[in-house]
Amino acid sequence: MDLGGTERLLLLSAAFAVDAAVGYPDTVYRKIGHPVTWLGRLINYLDETLNKAFTSHLARRLWGILTLVAIVCAAWGVGVLVMRVADSFSLLGLIIIVPAASALLAARSLNNHVSDVARALERDGLGAGREMVAHIVGRDAISLDEAGVSRAAIESLAENFSDGVTAPAFWFGMAGLPGMAVYKAVNTADSMIGYRSDKYRDFGWASARMDDVLNFPASRLSAMLLILAAVVTPGASARNAFIAIGRDARRHRSPNAGWPEATMAGALDLELAGPRTYNGAVVDDAMMGIGRREATANDIRNALKLYQRAVAIGVGIVLLLAFLILKSA
Repeated sequence: MDLGGTERLLLLSAAFAVDAAVGYPDTVYRKIGHPVTWLGRLINYLDETLNKAFTSHLARRLWGILTLVAIVCAAWGVGVLVMRVADSFSLLGLIIIVPAASALLAARSLNNHVSDVARALERDGLGAGREMVAHIVGRDAISLDEAGVSRAAIESLAENFSDGVTAPAFWFGMAGLPGMAVYKAVNTADSMIGYRSDKYRDFGWASARMDDVLNFPASRLSAMLLILAAVVTPGASARNAFIAIGRDARRHRSPNAGWPEATMAGALDLELAGPRTYNGAVVDDAMMGIGRREATANDIRNALKLYQRAVAIGVGIVLLLAFLILKSA
């Protein structure tokens, strides 16, 4: 099925609608898993098979490049196969494409996971908040106080807005379902093997660098959407968000994550990031924002309002672009 720009944008809007309405149903997940878990099994197999400690640094880097090529080819191939199957059903094939695309969006699940952290803090206290935030961040949650739990949830919301929502949507718009699948494959690989540890510094190098490249446009788009959302969100400051980007985004250790994190911090008058502990080791990250360090569950709620408006604005822009393309045709 050869989709033009208008068709891709309309299908993307429909995918967002499906994600907002039902997300990825638990019953489906229990029966067949999720595309990301399928990718995870492939990456884990390649990691265990190819990433051997006794091989040289160069060999591990080469095996890591081969791993990246393998998962990209697999993801692209599956995406093309789904499109071919959809094409064989003509218009009914759209019923196949939309759910497949919605499964690779994380707008609803991200909202729910971050909401769970705020709810746990409010209802059951710090221990419950730590338990919930541990599901969405990689840092050591056991040592976090309430402000630390709240900041971690907000940082995760900001970064995953780019990684889990804007980026897959962007690549669907650019290259359809195959492009979206490739992005999810690379992003999953980065989350699994893209670490700077002794085990993955060489083997995960290619996946981490490719993830940086693919997330470059989405991180900037996410910052723009959050600024637009701040304009229409009571209590948020679009001006401070814009200032925070210019001052702080480039100081983040990630070339991309600093953009949505700095924007969120500036918009909500918070100070995010900074020193964080991973597996007992302190990572001295730069601060994002110059506001309050003592974040609360209420700040998580405010961040969610900003995020929800940003997603809605993004979908609105997608529909507007589709309309303009149709009108000019």
